[in-house]
Amino acid sequence: MAPNLNFSSPDQRIQLVRKVFLINNRIIQILSFCAFGILIYDIGFQNEIQTLGFSNFYNFILAALAVSNTIKLFSKAEKYSSYRYSIEILIILILLFATFVNLGWFQLYSGLRIANVPVNAFLVNLLILVLFFIELSKLTLTVNQLKIHPALVFILSFLVVILIGMALLLLPNATVNEISFVDALFTSTSAVCVTGLIVLDTATDFTFLGQTIILILFQVGGLGMMTFTSFFGFFFKGSYSLQNQLFLKDYINEDNISAINSTLVKIIFFTLLVEGLAIILIYALIDSNLFESSSDHIFFSVFHAISAFCNAGFSTLSDGLYEEGFRNQYHIQLVIAITIIIGGIGFPVVMGYYRYLRHLFVGTKKLITGEEDFKHTPRVVNVNIRLIVYTTACLLIIGFVTFFIFEKEHTLKGLSGYGKIVTAFFGAVTPRTAGFNTVDMSNLALPTVLIYLILMWIGASPGSTGGGLKTSTFAVAVLNTFSIAKGKDRLEVFNRQISQETIRKAFAVILLSFLVIGFGVFLVLLFNPEMPLIKVAFEIFSAFSTVGLSLGITGDLSDSSKIVVTVIMFLGRVGTLTVMVAFIQKSRNLRYRFPEESVFIT
Repeated sequence: MAPNLNFSSPDQRIQLVRKVFLINNRIIQILSFCAFGILIYDIGFQNEIQTLGFSNFYNFILAALAVSNTIKLFSKAEKYSSYRYSIEILIILILLFATFVNLGWFQLYSGLRIANVPVNAFLVNLLILVLFFIELSKLTLTVNQLKIHPALVFILSFLVVILIGMALLLLPNATVNEISFVDALFTSTSAVCVTGLIVLDTATDFTFLGQTIILILFQVGGLGMMTFTSFFGFFFKGSYSLQNQLFLKDYINEDNISAINSTLVKIIFFTLLVEGLAIILIYALIDSNLFESSSDHIFFSVFHAISAFCNAGFSTLSDGLYEEGFRNQYHIQLVIAITIIIGGIGFPVVMGYYRYLRHLFVGTKKLITGEEDFKHTPRVVNVNIRLIVYTTACLLIIGFVTFFIFEKEHTLKGLSGYGKIVTAFFGAVTPRTAGFNTVDMSNLALPTVLIYLILMWIGASPGSTGGGLKTSTFAVAVLNTFSIAKGKDRLEVFNRQISQETIRKAFAVILLSFLVIGFGVFLVLLFNPEMPLIKVAFEIFSAFSTVGLSLGITGDLSDSSKIVVTVIMFLGRVGTLTVMVAFIQKSRNLRYRFPEESVFIT
């Protein structure tokens, strides 16, 4: 019997329309991934897309994407704001324009190029990347339906980006010569985990494409894959469901569920603002004679500004900022150092002071206009923020003073007064998970190396682009030690009591960090017994805290040691405690209590 195709009922027609739009959305998703795959193949294999006959297929995908996105505009299930409607229209027009250009219906002036790529091809490639991230964000936000532990999702998000980055770095056009699987994995992990340790010279062994891939990897890794893709999803979708908001709140350190969308936008906006200002300052202050062309000048500024904010430590110079001609650019060093501090202090601190300044401005304005009396909000800048700021300031001062004293007759010798101050300040900032060097690391005095080990171990602040133990963790552990020495039964700071859960977490993280670092040093010495202990220890501390500084042994590591360092970089970025929480089953609340006894500690 033939099926009943009578859709006279309004409900049946509505269901049919919904099915059509759902199928259309899935088509857009598939076409976006196909277009991205062809794009990667094209730029990674000497532009062989034309010779392999993919040209017509590529044009078909662009035209199909334009048609599918046009159909999506008529979907009543999609709620379009005015700005989103404009964006959808712009996407459709660019897709149609690219199709017509590729078919030869329009002719463009070929002399206009961006990054040595014709402007029309550049715009299309950029659009394909945007569409890919939009669809990827939709897939990312569906993981909460799989009932996976958020800690495991966090770990897997970094792992997926690392594997994608490794595959991209293996493309023939990404490197000058062939790159091994282990070196590609190491470099991708170092970039995504914003470490900066390198086994190949970023300046000479990677092409412009390879350097761009590395830049994208540490930009995504600095913000976090969930934050990055969630922004694309929010920007092009306009809002999230309550379920998605609950899933995202832990990743952006926002307790107020209703403020998740706005906080996400503020994080991205703040990132772009700081990076943009750093790019402008670096470009304006550095000597243009150091570059062969204006494009090299621009790329240097962009690469180092983003690398500084993300605390990545990657550089397009073979000797880093110690490169001949660049080592005396002290204004640039100050810009990079300040950018590192801002990126490493953490988004919660920035948001806290933003709320405080906004409250101060609004309250003062109302007081002046007579609308109401000024009301003080004491909890805008909380204990966590104050603890991070004070600890960061103390570590910077200690690092500056010790570097200035111990390096006076070593790396600071022969520099001008201003040069010594800037170099010492930069030397105090860079071990805080940044990884840039403005001095010859092999000439550091031994006391400075030991101070660096401590600063690297402590690292940046929670919720930042940096790694390490974290400033708040270190501060809580130190304050609790003094509290015990004073005979107190609780930890109090800034007229607040720190919870026992926080104290327990702090000491657990400290213990795990020592275990991972110690085991890493043991394995590297096992695989490379010829290497000095102090250099191996420095390398492992740097890897675990995602710093990127090295005493010059990274390139000489065996493949086994490279894998060990790769794993340690990954653990240092995602957190050893996070890994344990993800894989160890959480116990239920205990409804009983055993008799209490003491254990001798000292």
